Amino acid sequence: MGALGTAAMARMDEQLPWFRALSAEDRSWVGLVAQAGIAAFVEWFQHAGEGRLTPSIEFFGTAPRELKRSISLQQTVDVVRVVVEVVEAQTHELAAPGGEDQLQQAMLRYTRDVAFAAAQVYAREAEARGSWDARLEALIVDALVRGEVDDGLHSWAAALGWTSSPVVVIAGNAPDDDPRAVIDGLREKGRRIGMDLLAGVQADRLIVIVGGASDANHAAKQVVARFGVGPIVIGPEVPDLHAAARSARAALAGLKASCGWPDAPRPVHAEDLLAERALDGDADAREQLIESVYLPLAGTPLLDTLATYLEQGTSLEATARLLFVHPNTVRYRLKKITELTGYQPTEGRSAFTLQVGLILGRLSESAETWRALT
Repeated sequence: MGALGTAAMARMDEQLPWFRALSAEDRSWVGLVAQAGIAAFVEWFQHAGEGRLTPSIEFFGTAPRELKRSISLQQTVDVVRVVVEVVEAQTHELAAPGGEDQLQQAMLRYTRDVAFAAAQVYAREAEARGSWDARLEALIVDALVRGEVDDGLHSWAAALGWTSSPVVVIAGNAPDDDPRAVIDGLREKGRRIGMDLLAGVQADRLIVIVGGASDANHAAKQVVARFGVGPIVIGPEVPDLHAAARSARAALAGLKASCGWPDAPRPVHAEDLLAERALDGDADAREQLIESVYLPLAGTPLLDTLATYLEQGTSLEATARLLFVHPNTVRYRLKKITELTGYQPTEGRSAFTLQVGLILGRLSESAETWRALT
């Protein structure tokens, strides 16, 4: 048995480049596993006629857990193949006179069971790793939803192989399928399209974190079919996973407020739901509207022009009469408002958002004045 083990090690060193690249410790462990396999075969063959029908596969327990992570299933098959070749080459020396066929048949049966055993070992490891990965994934999604982002989040993501940026969070209703099947399907989708995907089902919500997409719309198109019926909201694109809490917060706030815009596209950007989110009490949306709508216009004639234009039902002539200016002046000011805010007062949705932004700005200014007086 010692000679066979030594011959097997020499053959592996000669034929398997990956074996030569292993550390001395891992090479030693592989050698011990090979020798243990040969010893187990001799033990089984010795008692094969005594009712012992199933070969022992416990020699795989010789290897430490770390070795199973260093060597793939294909490499394990290579080891088994080399050992079988070494033993077959010496069949005429090992077998009793006339027993060559019996020994070869025994080897075929034994190596078949060894192959099944190897697959079973790696399957168990894969299942254990899959369960651990699922728990890590759930922790990451939950941490981002709750906004509890720290260095541990990056460690968890690194353990899952997350390296992509930028990042966008997409939220919607969960389908009626089993949550595990939904998440597994999303993982498989991510592997096929070359993007990092993390997903979690929380109550009736499905939250998907996408990394490495060329843009948010492209990311949403890849996963929209995995959601249930109802609105799907795309959070703003952020540079990395650490900032993804902001994207998740916006996406979930948009999902909650989406009922205020029944005709919204599917999917819809959280930025397009700023007015509904602000009316629903989203502090981030209110602050963003004040900064993007009210503050750029405050202290200029543009603010009065916009307020009058909206109050007069978007009528150019009525606005011009009340402000004592020419309609072309109103047109010019409306164009400047579009340039400063990104919203076009002559368009219905934009006008509504501008109206909400004006109201929030006035309320904020009034609150500051009140605090100063008190």
